[in-house]
Amino acid sequence: MRKCFLMVLPLFMLFACKTGKVQKIDRNALVERNNPRVQEIEELSSLSVGNGNFAFTVDATGLQTFPEAYEKGVPLGTQSQWGWHSFPNPNHYKFEETLKEYDFRGKKELYSVQFNEPGRHKEAADWYRVNPHRLHLGNIGLELINDKGTQAKTDEIKSIDQTLDLWNGLVKSKFSFDADSVQVETACHPQKDQIGVSIHSPLITKGKLKVNFRFSYPTGNHTDDACNRSVPDKHKTIIIAQDDHSVIFKRELDSTSYYVTVKWEGKATVKEKEAHYFILDPTDGKISFTCEFTNEKPSDLNSPVKETFAESSKYWQNFWQRGGAIDFSKATDARAKELERRVILSQYLMAIQSAGMYPPQETGLTYNSWFGKFHLEMHWWHAVHFALWNRIDLLERSMDWYAKAYPIAKSIAKRQGFDGARWMKMTDPSGVEAPSKVGSFLIWQQPHFIYMAELIYRNNPSDEVVKKYGALVEETAKFMASFATYDQLEGRYLLKGIIAAQETLRASETINPPFEVSYWHYAMNVAQKWRERAGQKRNLEWDELIDKLSPLASKDGLYLASEDAVDTYVDIRFTSDHPAVLGAMGILPQNKLIRSDYMSNTLNWVLENWNWGKTWGWDYPMTAMCAARLNEPAKAVDALLMDKRTNTYLLNGHNYQDSRLRVYLPGNGGLLTAVAMMCAGWDGNKVDTPGFPKDGSWDVVWEDLKPLP
Repeated sequence: MRKCFLMVLPLFMLFACKTGKVQKIDRNALVERNNPRVQEIEELSSLSVGNGNFAFTVDATGLQTFPEAYEKGVPLGTQSQWGWHSFPNPNHYKFEETLKEYDFRGKKELYSVQFNEPGRHKEAADWYRVNPHRLHLGNIGLELINDKGTQAKTDEIKSIDQTLDLWNGLVKSKFSFDADSVQVETACHPQKDQIGVSIHSPLITKGKLKVNFRFSYPTGNHTDDACNRSVPDKHKTIIIAQDDHSVIFKRELDSTSYYVTVKWEGKATVKEKEAHYFILDPTDGKISFTCEFTNEKPSDLNSPVKETFAESSKYWQNFWQRGGAIDFSKATDARAKELERRVILSQYLMAIQSAGMYPPQETGLTYNSWFGKFHLEMHWWHAVHFALWNRIDLLERSMDWYAKAYPIAKSIAKRQGFDGARWMKMTDPSGVEAPSKVGSFLIWQQPHFIYMAELIYRNNPSDEVVKKYGALVEETAKFMASFATYDQLEGRYLLKGIIAAQETLRASETINPPFEVSYWHYAMNVAQKWRERAGQKRNLEWDELIDKLSPLASKDGLYLASEDAVDTYVDIRFTSDHPAVLGAMGILPQNKLIRSDYMSNTLNWVLENWNWGKTWGWDYPMTAMCAARLNEPAKAVDALLMDKRTNTYLLNGHNYQDSRLRVYLPGNGGLLTAVAMMCAGWDGNKVDTPGFPKDGSWDVVWEDLKPLP
């Protein structure tokens, strides 16, 4: 715990600020006072259980009873890391047909893009953009039969009282239907793609409560719950094994297949109601079951329900008791309670949605956005906080994927005439690049691997870490070095032919956007350290690049969006989207290319004048980190808690953006990164809890956090 104290000794007085052991945070109380509570069926208030590789989202009944009522809110998803599908490709489109030539540096470079003109190129690009897409593995809901003999409507569910018990990873749901009570408990196994469910109700013996299993064909849409129930002939659901206490379904969708294993306690039968719609009909007054989803035929049956609940409880109690913690209960600022709620819920959501074997999609394992694919420029926002909160293992889970994707990243660089490996923007587990009119020209995802590898090394400075990640650090840096264009006339390096993190800038015009230039400076310096750790000499060409990167372009004491954007502060195109210039000294440490007075001027202008209605959830923590580094803690807090639509956090903790992105996990991850940095600081910082004001309104207690570089 961070604590400033005055120690009086017989011979002298010593003032110090250090980590003390005087009083530990009561973590159980901290977590439990932020348990979400649901008291109505509301489309944005669904709750999830999961383990990072699998997540299951439920409505107010504790299962997925009313998926249609939530499909425009936070949908009732069942998603995994392995669950992907591709539509047939009868026209035999080839990836090479998605490529188009561009000339940014006096040579031809091939980029995988979207095409506007009708024809085979457009069709091929569209197919590779949609495929593969992430699957919804199946809905599990309550079959509630009313007096009319039909399935209950949402308005027939009364007296709802649902809580997500964060300390145990358990959703506890209570409600009444037809004057009878129903109690449902739902948990996810921490090591398996499996849920455990326990249901108690007099309705069971009356034959009015059963459990249904519904399966759908994918939609292939950009953003939705991925459930198309209108084409039952396009897929198959087959019972391949069944006994008195279990059933195994095999799902077949074109060339994709997977398995769903249900095991129950007590007497029950399984019957098919209609195609892809099955009913588990219990005869006792309660029903408990587990349901596991696997991509291969299961060799043994699921863990028992009690074991699933016990393993969930064990995992989550360990999760909350290890790593960092921040207690805002002593703060008197009226916003402190809400900030604590966001911090606690964001930790839970990132652990269940963004801590898997692959980089996450922006909507995690809840519902599809960008067809369920993941964006590597967002990996920083999804994962860096794990290192700062001392849960480095949750970051490392997704880092192994880069080695698998490396051959494709190498081929992208080669076809464009560059050295090393160019990390793609939008992709899937295969590593195949998704065609994009924007994403294929982004480069700010490129240094992320170096940044995250460095965080892992800082946690465990060992030869083992250098050997594991060093080769990819080198290949990443090789691309960065060869991508920078040397201007012989001016004697400096340029970054051009790119779309910046501020995506309103155009690839054909953009030169030296400030965040990217600063990131090149930081990451190339770190890559040189990795060479030295591996016993290699510094690369002299890289040192020349570092030395000859240009100072950030400015005008009238304000930093520009890029060197060509001389109208940055009069053209709304340059003051919308991400205020990425602040990331140059927020996400990243100050360097010789940056004047702190100019950055301070820029921060103040952005806070007062930016088009905040056209921003994203991670822009607020990025702004807060910049303010903190500039010794403006009050502005850091104001930025972090700015009252804007894209900085809204729902009852369940999700960062709401708009009617399309009701879930936006980069915002949650950014919040955790910023708050950790505002407490533990950054390399070279000498101020205790530097991101919070020292006026007495923010008495913040924290422990076991690590500083940002």
